[in-house]
Amino acid sequence: MRFHWFLPTTGDGRDVRTAIMSTDAHRSPERPGSVRYLSQVARAAEDAGFEAALTPVGAGCPDPWIVCAAVAQHTDRLKLLVAFRPGFTLPTLLAQQAQAFQQISGGRLLLNVVTGGDPVEQRAYGDFLDHDARYRRTAEFLQVLRRTWSGGPYDFDGEYYRVENGGLTDPLTTVPEIYFGGASPAAERVAADSADVALMWGEPPAAIAERAARLRSLASAQGRELRLGIRLHVIARDTAEEAWAEAGRLLAGMDPDRIEAAQRRFARFDSTGQNRMTALHGGDTRSLEVSPGLWAGVGLVREGAGTALVGAYGEVAELIREYAGLGIEEFVLSGWPHLEEAYRVGEYVLPRLAAVPV
Repeated sequence: MRFHWFLPTTGDGRDVRTAIMSTDAHRSPERPGSVRYLSQVARAAEDAGFEAALTPVGAGCPDPWIVCAAVAQHTDRLKLLVAFRPGFTLPTLLAQQAQAFQQISGGRLLLNVVTGGDPVEQRAYGDFLDHDARYRRTAEFLQVLRRTWSGGPYDFDGEYYRVENGGLTDPLTTVPEIYFGGASPAAERVAADSADVALMWGEPPAAIAERAARLRSLASAQGRELRLGIRLHVIARDTAEEAWAEAGRLLAGMDPDRIEAAQRRFARFDSTGQNRMTALHGGDTRSLEVSPGLWAGVGLVREGAGTALVGAYGEVAELIREYAGLGIEEFVLSGWPHLEEAYRVGEYVLPRLAAVPV
């Protein structure tokens, strides 16, 4: 198993915040996402035993490339899982950006491909492609990106990109692994064809088992092996009672207007993954434990990953072990505040998983 943490680039605190702050525009974070603070979080994750840290991307986020390039200067071993939107830049240019990042970070770049699931946000960036067309473009983007990394010259003539005499002057020696998320049939085809790691948002084990089997089958049909990952929040304490009390405190901080505004926004998404997250709770604050130890309260106000593992340290470790038994190898975790919770999860949960192999 490989464990990663999260960099709260839009700010941090003791309540649940959205990834891009669209529904929290009226609330200032308790801890602004300065390079100084994010570097503290990154060093905590590094010291706690996490391999990498994921950054969000979106209209309300500072540019992940710039933020992660800065944070890389304040860490030694931690890899940076940089999120980006294919289609918002040329794959040939992104290949150069990746090369520069590898040079200044000592080869610590990972890439998280986010095709986008909010049509309103996409159009605000100037992107008017429909859902499936965005994924076709993503597939072509990744094809050109990998070809550019291998050097040149090469030519390419596709539906969305055309390149003449392309390629890096010096082939990229440390090629970043590509993480990819998406739950629709179009997305899963891209993952099977082009990704190194397919990331899923946390759903009950039965749902994850079904998706994991399908993704492995799709990759196998292409003659490929695909690693599987999951994105989850963690609320772990000395006792289950304390952990569930913390979940209750987080829920109490979500006022009804905030929940309603978030749910209205999520309803306009054409993202299958977001629809699956919303279906776990339906905007209702009751019955949020959707599977033993899996709490869907986060998704009432936060887009994307909307579930948390809740319980005593040993219980949370066993929940992670259950997902690992389904073939999940990579875990991207987080908790509020991200600084303290990086240490907590690293000190009390991860050692329990290292002690007894799956």
